[in-house]
Amino acid sequence: MRESELIVRRISEGTVIDHIDEGMGLRVLGALGIDGGDGGLTTVALNVPSGKFKKKDIIKIEDRFLADDDTNKLAVIAPRATVNIIRNYKLAEKRRVSLPNEIERIFRCSNPDCITNSGREHIESVMDVIDREVLALKCRYCGRILDVSGIGRAPAAAG
Repeated sequence: MRESELIVRRISEGTVIDHIDEGMGLRVLGALGIDGGDGGLTTVALNVPSGKFKKKDIIKIEDRFLADDDTNKLAVIAPRATVNIIRNYKLAEKRRVSLPNEIERIFRCSNPDCITNSGREHIESVMDVIDREVLALKCRYCGRILDVSGIGRAPAAAG
């Protein structure tokens, strides 16, 4: 083995999210609500050399299997990502992300007067996808239209 090679152990059961745009791995964890609080083993590799995209991030989540809905939430943040379901150390299923019709809890509305930004109410944001070509979202509560073509790299926190 060469000194520059990365060693990340295989997982027996769980999910591997591969081909995440470089530097976006932590954003993916936030969107999926993974913070390590459940005690499960999660491996995150940031800025890994990749022949296809120069650099990429990889996340391995042991003993957790992403639902299709969770997979599709990643489309805005990591449009080139693949989600690999691992069972008994083998690839059991491979999915590509695709943009859903609505995105819940990943982005906050940019309207400071929106009810989802109120400290008095606990309402999670819901964005409807209104244009897939330019990646425009509309807040379900206040109607503000968001051009999110660059939002994946903007600091929009999950609620």
